[in-house]
Amino acid sequence: MNILKKLRPASPSKQDKLAYITLRFFSLIVIVLLILMVGQLFYASREAFSEFGFKFITDDFWNPIDDEFGALPFIFGTVVTSLLALLIAGPVSISVALFITEYLPKGISGILGTFVELIAAVPSIIFGLWGLYYLAPFVKEMLTPALKATLGFLPLFQGPSFGIGILTASIILAIMIIPTITSVAREVFRSINILHKEAALGLGATKFEMIKIAVLRPSFSGIVGALVLGLGRALGETMAVAMVIGNTPQISKSIFAPASTMASVMANEYAEAESDLHLSALCLVGLLLFVVTFVVNLVARTIVWKQTKGVSK
Repeated sequence: MNILKKLRPASPSKQDKLAYITLRFFSLIVIVLLILMVGQLFYASREAFSEFGFKFITDDFWNPIDDEFGALPFIFGTVVTSLLALLIAGPVSISVALFITEYLPKGISGILGTFVELIAAVPSIIFGLWGLYYLAPFVKEMLTPALKATLGFLPLFQGPSFGIGILTASIILAIMIIPTITSVAREVFRSINILHKEAALGLGATKFEMIKIAVLRPSFSGIVGALVLGLGRALGETMAVAMVIGNTPQISKSIFAPASTMASVMANEYAEAESDLHLSALCLVGLLLFVVTFVVNLVARTIVWKQTKGVSK
């Protein structure tokens, strides 16, 4: 006992203290940087906010020549393209995650999972070029006539199609967020206790029924978290969307029409903005985008945290 008492340190060592101080310092840097970014956006957008107030959010007129600014067309474009992308990517991502975790052998599932995650490593400019030269002509010549022939009675599928527009941007966004949703959904499905699956099969359930009862049902909140994380990435995507959406500040019922998003208008106009009010309006758009993305990610983190806590119990 005396030997053990001598070996046991009486107080935290200097190395532990140094590591604690260093890690806390770098953690504080991240928080300080975030606060500085938000503060800078507040400061840079004060002129536009004092000029337009909350009408900046509800006004749909954007004319830099006359210094008249309203962000509603960009909010509309951001929300519509992101939700449409989520509608396309959600079923695909969850199906891929289920196929990888429940049907494929471990070796092959790891390879396929790696390929899916590699899509996230492709730069957005590459997606934009691919969308501009290959996807946009496909949407104009193949997809649009098919949608008009089957669903043309709905306002969403009416009007001319130029290839670039809301639908093309949404498809690009869907491809870009598939790795995010698939990766999180895979981790959620892997956290399901295997005894639950064996119990369902032991009671006579088929493979499909076992997945429905023992995998999908308890994973509901985790799947929602994965979808919201994908939505958060879609909201902030810039270059690929700016190249294929048409960059027109308008609100249209048709998904074939060109539009613009909050991220794309900042990328397109910030370098060419001449008046201080124009720059301030773009910063206010950036502040709105930050708030929307922050809230969406906070909701997703909360849902995933609750799911993880429930599984660990």
